[in-house]
Amino acid sequence: MTISEIPYCTREDVKGALDFKQTARANAAIDRAIQAGARAVEALCRRRFYPEQTTRSWDWPNGQRARPWRLWLDQNELISVDEVTSGGVVIDPAVILLEPNQYGPPYNQLQLNISATSGFNGGSTHQRDIAITGLYGYRDNETAIGATTSALDATQTSVTVDGPASAQLGVGSLLRIDDERVLVTGRAMAATSQILAADMDAQAKTVTVTVPDSSGYVPDEVLLIDGERMLIVDIAGPSLIVKRAWDGSTIAAHAAGAAIYAPRTLTITRAALGTTAAIHTSTAVQRFDPPALVRLLALGEAINIVAQEQAGWFRTASGGGSSSREASLEALKGLREQTYNEHGRKARLRGV
Repeated sequence: MTISEIPYCTREDVKGALDFKQTARANAAIDRAIQAGARAVEALCRRRFYPEQTTRSWDWPNGQRARPWRLWLDQNELISVDEVTSGGVVIDPAVILLEPNQYGPPYNQLQLNISATSGFNGGSTHQRDIAITGLYGYRDNETAIGATTSALDATQTSVTVDGPASAQLGVGSLLRIDDERVLVTGRAMAATSQILAADMDAQAKTVTVTVPDSSGYVPDEVLLIDGERMLIVDIAGPSLIVKRAWDGSTIAAHAAGAAIYAPRTLTITRAALGTTAAIHTSTAVQRFDPPALVRLLALGEAINIVAQEQAGWFRTASGGGSSSREASLEALKGLREQTYNEHGRKARLRGV
């Protein structure tokens, strides 16, 4: 998964929905589907939903036929502004108005307060006269998910997150640590510093993992004990209730004292989306959350792509034979329509 292709769902989301096993082949297929699904959502809605810190330029005067104090942003929607210049002159932030102010962000136009003296004056050329530095995108909704367990220098590409946070992250999660954004591109097992407190046999009906401190775990987190993966489905007192032989692993017996691991070490791409790699102490990690319908549609598109690829792009709605017919995907079509109606960028009318 590359930094130029920010997804809206994670590899773990797709695997959980399809009950995929942990193999490199499956990972590659799922990552392709996730990336294609995210781009399909963007094409449908005609906008990107993730936040990007950057500077973009406009000609002035230009062909927009706008008022001299208004700049239409079109697809370059803004979440917030750091600096605006015109002809190389910095415009007073106090006179900058982002619209529509009633329900933005995203903001699709930038206006200058007409009661002030600032304006788009033009420089030596009309080309790229206006420059806006800010956070571009749809919205910057975030969830605090935990803290790193150790400091990060400016070049490290792996970080270990605190226990319960790991269940809230996956390959494809976009995180913010201080002012730097990073993209999770891999996960690896890390020691939880706990051991198995009681023997476990190799029977599927044995679903209780006894640990010294169950508060260090959360449902949906995956454990590794010896060579077997287990999915935590519930927690009761000092016991973790699990689903055995998870993710394609083999059920086995385990003796008390066996070390318990969990996928809490993340491989990350640093300085994502226009931010700068920096030194971080142990600090809170924020996860970017796309709108619920966007995430759901991206997941649906990815699942459909994986299933279609497995079926040679001819999924059927019934069994084999002459009665087979291609799946209509009406539910996915309905989700596309619902997502576009809620989050799609509609055409605007421009007075001439």
